[in-house]
Amino acid sequence: MQVYEAPLRDMKFVLNELHADDGFGGLEALEEFTPDLTEAILEEAAKVAQDVLLPLNRSGDIEGCTLENGVVRTPSGFKEAYDLFREGGWCALASDPEWGGQGLPEAVNKLTEEMICSSNLSFSLYPGLTHGATTAIEGYACDALKQAYLPKMVSGEWSGTMCLTEPHCGTDLGMLRTKAVPQDPDDAFGGSYRLSGAKIFISAGEHDLTENIVHLVLARLPDAPPGVKGISLFLVPKYLPKDDGTPGPANGVSVAAIEHKMGLKASATCQLNFDESIGWLVGKPHKGMEAMFTMMNTERVSVGIQGLGVGEAAYQSAVWYAKDRLQGRSLSGVKNPAGPADPIIVHPDVRRMLMTMRAYNEGSRAIGAWVARALDAERHASDPEVKARAEDFIALMTPVVKALFTDLGFESANLAVQVYGGHGYIAESGVEQFARDARIAMIYEGTNGIQALDLVGRKMPAHMGRYLRSFFHPVSQFVEANKGDADFGKMIEGLEKAFGALQLSTGTIAQKGMKDPEEAAAAATDYLRLIGLVAMGYTFAKAALIARKALAEGSGEKGFYEAKIVTARFFFDRILPQATTAFLAIKSGKASMMAMDVDAF
Repeated sequence: MQVYEAPLRDMKFVLNELHADDGFGGLEALEEFTPDLTEAILEEAAKVAQDVLLPLNRSGDIEGCTLENGVVRTPSGFKEAYDLFREGGWCALASDPEWGGQGLPEAVNKLTEEMICSSNLSFSLYPGLTHGATTAIEGYACDALKQAYLPKMVSGEWSGTMCLTEPHCGTDLGMLRTKAVPQDPDDAFGGSYRLSGAKIFISAGEHDLTENIVHLVLARLPDAPPGVKGISLFLVPKYLPKDDGTPGPANGVSVAAIEHKMGLKASATCQLNFDESIGWLVGKPHKGMEAMFTMMNTERVSVGIQGLGVGEAAYQSAVWYAKDRLQGRSLSGVKNPAGPADPIIVHPDVRRMLMTMRAYNEGSRAIGAWVARALDAERHASDPEVKARAEDFIALMTPVVKALFTDLGFESANLAVQVYGGHGYIAESGVEQFARDARIAMIYEGTNGIQALDLVGRKMPAHMGRYLRSFFHPVSQFVEANKGDADFGKMIEGLEKAFGALQLSTGTIAQKGMKDPEEAAAAATDYLRLIGLVAMGYTFAKAALIARKALAEGSGEKGFYEAKIVTARFFFDRILPQATTAFLAIKSGKASMMAMDVDAF
């Protein structure tokens, strides 16, 4: 059974308590968004997620999307749900008010995204991709294109996509073949182009939810140099707008097929053909990757939130089943004497799985809120030093959020299946859908291996390690300030040791990687997990200290704060020791990994 109730109390905790001293300070531009206002917004978002989107999650998975005469139909109820979602202003939460957005803090927007992803991950992709597309258009398009397209995209009347992958190339975009030929140099948008080519794996590439779809397409100009240095970005609408702004004639964009996927069946993933389609340049010629990465980095944080969202739904569904399912007797004595057996939540191994999922979710939510605070500071801080520190932190943590959260979300989904046992393996329970849906998040927007390579190859050495300092300094200061704590000294000691392992690993990779790039690449995935574990440890230790203070002051929410401390202790006892394993793997180097002759595989 798919069970979900938005974890509003924990969301309010990370929003208003955990990161009050995150170093980014108060942001004057966001002062109107008081705790009372943001909590009211989150409560309304929870209603939409629970009452509108969750009931469509399993039915949408069963029905899936269909392609009929070149038109993709979404599952029953999706169009009505999207209209309600759009009319409620949920598409425009964090967008700039200049284009009709509400300008909410990203810290609130990311928590709202989590709820949508928990309740219906397939649905979340439609508005989510549009938000990413508007980010690229706002940052790089000419004013005329912004005026023509952003208001309708921000409102959700029109949706957006990103078209990168082609049948012969995935991550290696330098091989793409889609062509863009100049046409009218004097049109209203600075010159039009005709695009021809094929794209695959295009999420929300065609559907019946909006009246127009705006594709951001990577293509090559006739004079383009080879490789990624010759890629440009173009805005290509499904329908060419008429003078009054309404959709006009079709623009040569057609659907060859929809992909038959293991999960996300209610999200239309399409193979698209562009046949002399009219488009306009976004950004400068041959500089398309810069503009596209603005969208991709936005999406990478959002994909991390997808992992967290599925992990939370999987956890809640597993808890419901563990309390309901009777099997065996507790090893410490009967807990349900009136029944034939005890609920399986009494068994240690079931507790291990549930506590692991809970810790993964709370730790990910805490890190996600911290990164979201930095996103707000990057955009709104008046102090240049604060803005620069936020930019460094975002650059460092974006690959960590994308890869760590999706790894853990998939693990949580698998644990939920295990808690359900045989019932988890059949479709009727609904939890096997979580595992199928979560799996893609580790792949798209750059596989998690690519994220790890980005971390060690670009982010770690950038500016002589400057990005790392945005994370290392607050952790170091926290450890020094709380050593020897009467209640949580062991916890702080564990964080200090894991942080030490991270520092040693950083030095090892830097030293070996200068001589042999394969050494850094061989350590990348373990290093990303290590930095993620330390970040979680830092937030859990902070949460425990805050919870202790609240309990000492006689908080009326005793159960909530006590659970915070229990979850933190479990993390330090059972999950943080993975840091030692990661450190030892990094230290071992590439030798055994690369020694096997290719023909021996």
